[in-house]
Amino acid sequence: MFTGKAGVVVGATAGIGRATALAFGRLGASVIVSGRRASEGHAVVEEIRRAGGTAEFVAVDVADEASIAALIAESVRLFGRLDFAVNNAARELPGGLLHERTAQECDDILAVNVRGVFLGMKYQLIQMLSQGSGAIVNVASTSGHKAFPYAALYTATKHAVVGLTKAAAAEYVKQGIRINAISPGVVDTETMQRYCAGAGITVEGVAETAPIGRPADPDEIAQAITWLCSPASSYVVGHSLLADGGMCV
Repeated sequence: MFTGKAGVVVGATAGIGRATALAFGRLGASVIVSGRRASEGHAVVEEIRRAGGTAEFVAVDVADEASIAALIAESVRLFGRLDFAVNNAARELPGGLLHERTAQECDDILAVNVRGVFLGMKYQLIQMLSQGSGAIVNVASTSGHKAFPYAALYTATKHAVVGLTKAAAAEYVKQGIRINAISPGVVDTETMQRYCAGAGITVEGVAETAPIGRPADPDEIAQAITWLCSPASSYVVGHSLLADGGMCV
């Protein structure tokens, strides 16, 4: 499906990002695996290569504009073009009431979850505009569609991701670029396990609140992301696809 195509997965060293990079590799794409943790990133690259795929690791700090610009430039240098991009890097906070949050915590989570997505899209779009084509998927959350107590700042950032996606989709679709978002529910990742452990709950316990009654495997979310980047979703524009087991029903 993606033979001859190339793209970047930002935040690809673990969880949903890792699963997405592996999925693109299986589908024949040349994949830039990007993130802050080099050892984990190189491990993902090696896994793609062992399966017969093509991949390279490029380090990035999504809160730093120069780093994002360098990532896209290096991606194009290595593979010649940018057919798809997935903005998955995100920061979470331990559960807590809004009045307990600090201004620094607000700045830190906005820098990654909102500014990082904006910067990623900015430089991805510059390249895709020069090509006249491309697909971008931003990783939002069910928190971008409904409120969750004890996670006000995280919820606000994911609402922002959905808003960025919709507005940008309307701006660039006539230039041949489709932009969508994926909004996962409870996914069994290290991040979710860490959050639940800090809150004294379990991933399985949280997942039971969704009609499906179980957490998603990261690969289930990856399959939805690759579909959003593929010609199979050619008429899907500005959509935030809920992959949440019915949590928002």
